[in-house]
Amino acid sequence: MSELAEGIVARLRARGETVATAESLTGGGLCAELTAVPGASDVVRGGLIVYTDQLKIELAGVPRDLLTRAGAVDADVAAYLAAGARARCHADWGIGLTGVAGPGPADGVPAGTVYVGIADAETSSSWRLQLSGDRAAVRRATIEHALRLLGEHLSR
Repeated sequence: MSELAEGIVARLRARGETVATAESLTGGGLCAELTAVPGASDVVRGGLIVYTDQLKIELAGVPRDLLTRAGAVDADVAAYLAAGARARCHADWGIGLTGVAGPGPADGVPAGTVYVGIADAETSSSWRLQLSGDRAAVRRATIEHALRLLGEHLSR
C-alpha cells in the first residue's frame, strides 16, 4: 500500500495540491499511511479522527439531522466528511471514511459496509464498498480503496 501512498503524494506535489482526511472506522490510518511517505508534509494538511457522531458534527460539519435520519454509515455522511476535511484543513482535496469494520454489525449495518467520500472545491462524491475479512482487513482495504479512488480523481 505504501506504493499507492507514494504515488498520491507525488501526484499531489506535481499538481501543487493538498489533501486532508476525516476518518471514522480507520481511526487516522489513512492519514498515517500518507504521512509515512517522505516529503508528505508538502501535501498532507492534516486529518480529523471523528469516531463519534458528535465529532462528525462539530469537527467535520456533518449535519445532525442527517446523522439522526441516516446514521453514521451512509453515503452522504462520507461526502460531508470529505468536504468537511477539505474545508476545515484548508486543503484542495478531502477524503471521508465511515463504515463498520466489525467484528459484527453496528446499528443494523453489516460489518464490512464502508463509504468513501472524495471532495474537491466543486463537488463531493461517495462510493459504497462491501469488504470482507476481519476488522484489520476491512480497515486496510478501506485505506487502499480510498487511495485508489483519490488516485483516479487526480488522473482526470
